[in-house]
Amino acid sequence: MARLPRLCIPGQLHHVLWRGASGQVVFVDDEDRAAFLEHLAQVAAQHRLAIHAWALMPDHIHLLLTPQDAVGLSAGMQALGRRHVQTFNRRHARRGTLWEGRYRSTVLESDPWLLRAMVWMDTHPQRSGAVADGAGAHPWVSAAHYLGQSSHRLLTVPPQYWALGNTPFAREAAYRTLLEQGCAPAHVQALAQAALKGWVLGSEAFVAALQSGTPRRLQPGRPGRPPRMAESTA
Repeated sequence: MARLPRLCIPGQLHHVLWRGASGQVVFVDDEDRAAFLEHLAQVAAQHRLAIHAWALMPDHIHLLLTPQDAVGLSAGMQALGRRHVQTFNRRHARRGTLWEGRYRSTVLESDPWLLRAMVWMDTHPQRSGAVADGAGAHPWVSAAHYLGQSSHRLLTVPPQYWALGNTPFAREAAYRTLLEQGCAPAHVQALAQAALKGWVLGSEAFVAALQSGTPRRLQPGRPGRPPRMAESTA
């Protein structure tokens, strides 16, 4: 089956997944991650991408972002991928490709999926067994910013986070509680499958509203043969 064309809907929340080719490591150490985030900051400013969260795993990345126009996501990811490969190859004296083809992406309904996706990304290292300490204690994810442990100019804080409390302390405490609770297994599966398949994740009303503006199918069809069209009586 041919891949669906990627969606880019201005003003909507997008989840981006990009994996290393055949499990290729895309970050060797923190210097690689720092360079990637610098490239991401430049690309986000140039292509009008509001970055809300990230998870930089050894062999893949997750980004949570909102594009401001219809071409920014594609152009921005192409530039980001190219810059990271050039920097990575030069630093590690290697040649050739790094990414597993094109990035994958999907659209999420902000309520309730934005905070769920943030928690999913910010607990990814613990869930994968890569680290044992608490979220936010390492530079692989964006949690430290939301826990008040550091400040990153790259991030655009979403309104759903601001709504967690009336003070910075209250918001940080509320978000820490969300991280401690973790992402429900059903939500983990839904987020992962949506990213891999490119299906929109949201309510029926949300999907229907988006579907009215694009010919691209936004959710999988029902199993079985499609219903037969009734014969015209005109």
